[in-house]
Amino acid sequence: MQQITILIHCADQKGIIAAVTNFILQVEGNIIYIDQHVDREQNVFFMRLECELTNSSISLFSIKNDFQSDIANDFGMSWEIYAKEQKPKMALFVSKYDHCLFDILGRFSAGELNVEIPLIISNHEDLKPIADRFGITFYYVPFNKENKEEGERMQIELLQKHEITFVVLARYMQIITPNLISLYENKIINIHHSFLPAFPGAKPYHSAFKRGVKIIGATSHYVTKDLDEGPIIEQDTARVSHINSVEDFIMKGRDLERIVLARAIKLHAERKTMVYDNKTVVFY
Repeated sequence: MQQITILIHCADQKGIIAAVTNFILQVEGNIIYIDQHVDREQNVFFMRLECELTNSSISLFSIKNDFQSDIANDFGMSWEIYAKEQKPKMALFVSKYDHCLFDILGRFSAGELNVEIPLIISNHEDLKPIADRFGITFYYVPFNKENKEEGERMQIELLQKHEITFVVLARYMQIITPNLISLYENKIINIHHSFLPAFPGAKPYHSAFKRGVKIIGATSHYVTKDLDEGPIIEQDTARVSHINSVEDFIMKGRDLERIVLARAIKLHAERKTMVYDNKTVVFY
C-alpha cells in the first residue's frame, strides 16, 4: 500500500477541502492525516494531507495529472505530491566544527531521519575521518575568495551527480553562492546562534557574556541571498545567568544548534514545511 503526502497553497476560497478530500476518495485513497491553515492577512490557504492509496492499479503519475486538471487548475493551486517511500537525498556541507555533523550522522544511523546521505562536502579535510567512520563519501572542495567560482562549479557538479534534493549546512563557515541558492531555492538549511543582529562577528558568545544576557538560542532557516534572513524553520532557547562562564554559553549554544538543526532536517524531510513570502508554515 503506497502512502503519499500532498502540500497545497493557494488563495483562500470556498470548497478547497471538500474538493481535495473528494478527489482522494475518487482515487481510492484513505486519509490518515490532514491539517490546514489560513493566513488571513494575505488570504492564503495552506494544506498538508497524508493518505494511503488502496488501489495499486492507479499510478502516482495519473494521480498527479488528474489532480492538476481536476482540482489545481480550478483553484489556482501551487502543489506538490510525494511518495512516502521516496526518501529525499541530503548533502551535508561542513567546515571544522564537528558537533552538528556527529549529531546528524548519529541520528541517521539510528534511523531517526528519513533521508539518504550520499555525500559530505567540506572546504577543509579535518572531518573526513568522521565521514569515513559512518561510511559516507567525503569530498574536499577548496573554497575561498580566490577560487570561489571553481569551488561553486565543483559543488554544483557533485550535487547534481548524486541527485541531491536538499542541502544542510552543518556549521559550514562559508557564504553560499547565489547560483547554488537559485538551484536549491528553499532547499538549503542553515543553523546559527540567535544573537544576530545584536552580537555579530567571530565571538558572539563572548560578546553576549560581557553584556550579561539571560537567554541564548539557535535558529535554523532556509538560505536566501540575504544572509541569515531566510524563512525560519525551527528555534529554541536556554536560560543562562551570571554563574555561567563563556565556556558554558558555548556548550549550551552547541547543544541547541544540534537539537534545532536536527528538528529542522526532520521537518523538511517529512515534508512538513511550506515557504511563503519569506516565512514558513510548519505542520508539526
